[in-house]
Amino acid sequence: MIQALTGTSLIEYPGKISSVIFISGCNLLCPFCHNPELVLPSLLRGEYALEPEFVINELIRREGFIEAVCITGGEPLLFSGLEDLIHRIRSETDLLIKVDTNGTLPDNLRKISDIVDYIAMDLKSSPSSYPAATGEKAVFEDVRESIRIIKGLPMHEFRTTMVPGLVTKEDVIELLELIGPLGRYVLQRFRSLKTLAPELTDTVSYPNHYLEETADRIRSLGLADEVALRI
Repeated sequence: MIQALTGTSLIEYPGKISSVIFISGCNLLCPFCHNPELVLPSLLRGEYALEPEFVINELIRREGFIEAVCITGGEPLLFSGLEDLIHRIRSETDLLIKVDTNGTLPDNLRKISDIVDYIAMDLKSSPSSYPAATGEKAVFEDVRESIRIIKGLPMHEFRTTMVPGLVTKEDVIELLELIGPLGRYVLQRFRSLKTLAPELTDTVSYPNHYLEETADRIRSLGLADEVALRI
């Protein structure tokens, strides 16, 4: 379901001012997730879902100020109304559309891959660490298939949140060497103010130089055309 709409963001769609639609529900249990209320909708007691009509009207009202909309979660590809929502945004506005995904639902991804402008996919860790990083929920072969689909799209990015204890520099290099060179790859600093697993809350993040060293290593190995940091 559509859980929330944020009117303005300067970071969700690269280079564009966007609104953000939040879809509740997820098929993973990543312990470091910073949106636990979207993973476990039971935490949203007393909250209400937004109707697509309301969301479309709000986007139309903001058009002219915003340039794009990002649909995130949770996992948006679980939402049965996602295709209809995208088609309505496409037909009733001139906004660019970006979708975030964890890459575990390649069949659903194919259904929307040619009707959006930008797809961003999370890469959680190396294959051997994927179970721990996803609460034992992800099937890595599904992840690989989604990577293959997204790499064929003109506008996309892959990104990894660098979580101490779950994701190391070595995990990132192992993963990228396996899946082949990427176009745009983003390393994200872990924020521990709120996490799905309470034991990770207030975990000290890697220092900036660790992310910078990881990015430099990726560049030196030619594993991505562009490496960016969100720190």
